[in-house]
Amino acid sequence: MTTKAVHIELVSDLSTEGFIAALRRFCARRGKPISIYCDNATNFTGAERELQSLLKQFLNQQQREKIAKHCAETTIRFQFIPARAPTFGGLWEAAVKALKYHLRRVVGFEPITLEVMQTVLCQIESCLNSRPLTAISEDPSDLGALTPGHFLVGSALQSIPEPDLADVPCNRLSLWQTIQRKSQQFWKLWSTDYLHQLQQRTKNFYQHPNVLVGKLVLLKEDNLPPLKWSLARVTAVHPGPDRLVRVVSVKVPSGAIYDRPISKVCLLPINDETSDPPSNPTVRSYDPDNQRLEHSLTSDDEDE
Repeated sequence: MTTKAVHIELVSDLSTEGFIAALRRFCARRGKPISIYCDNATNFTGAERELQSLLKQFLNQQQREKIAKHCAETTIRFQFIPARAPTFGGLWEAAVKALKYHLRRVVGFEPITLEVMQTVLCQIESCLNSRPLTAISEDPSDLGALTPGHFLVGSALQSIPEPDLADVPCNRLSLWQTIQRKSQQFWKLWSTDYLHQLQQRTKNFYQHPNVLVGKLVLLKEDNLPPLKWSLARVTAVHPGPDRLVRVVSVKVPSGAIYDRPISKVCLLPINDETSDPPSNPTVRSYDPDNQRLEHSLTSDDEDE
């Protein structure tokens, strides 16, 4: 819930037994969780009942109160959201959407084996867990970003260097080259969509704050390999006559400094300075003659 790390498991069916097998694989790799938050799907509720039944049988077999108490304390607790209310699980549904939306376009209706699908999903999982969340430190010389991968393996996730296979015809690729091509296609589609989400702007009722010097930002670059993000520090801002910043100077890891428009610069998702609207916002409206009017919202306007 806090790190928003993604773990993907491939199951053969949507039965209770399939879910319990996936849960056992998850516990073997990530450790046993304390709580599981999920919806009211029949395979989830059935698994919860079966786990409770297995626990009850196990506790009945134990004669020592200490062992029974320890097992009861370490039991996995299921937290179900209200039935037919998927919006209550928006945190994990967003991750599911990020996976399924582009996976359908990459794999499509092509028949693939279980091993191939498992490999593709594992590489997609590493892509989702490589996204930068916030700067590790405020040091201007530090261009490292905190990612979900740091909480899984202790450092940023890395991929094995592979040649770009986007322009190679499919009939000339081997099976494993086809897998790499699908992973590269997913990375290109998802990373572009993720950068667009970081720059989403609602209707301009409020003046958005300018980019600040010293902020760690993501740069929009073309043809980056999987799990590679272009990070930079803002070293200077160049406001226009209206005091709005449209061009910034950024320092890249090589030490070079470039000027970039703010349309090519993305602030990281965890950023306190840009999360709240300004205290004295500028309200923009239109008159009947389509002439743009701007005025500051004051206490007199609120009373009226």
